[in-house]
Amino acid sequence: MATTKIAITIEEETVRKVDELVAREVYPSRSKAIQEAVADKLARLSRSRLAEQCAFLDVGEEQALAEEFSPEELEQWRQC
Repeated sequence: MATTKIAITIEEETVRKVDELVAREVYPSRSKAIQEAVADKLARLSRSRLAEQCAFLDVGEEQALAEEFSPEELEQWRQC
């Protein structure tokens, strides 16, 4: 994946903690540690948005829709 260099400003305590992880060889560099932290946060935000949207679903309506399929239709769908 292509990468882009950026500059960020973060608290000294956070830098110290990142440096400790690098020193313990948990991450090979500050850059890699921060890349993984940002990727993890974005993934968690994505999952929470999905959960928020799922909260709007009507369970009864979804069940009724699921039950509209015949066993044969369900088997065809599973084979796709």
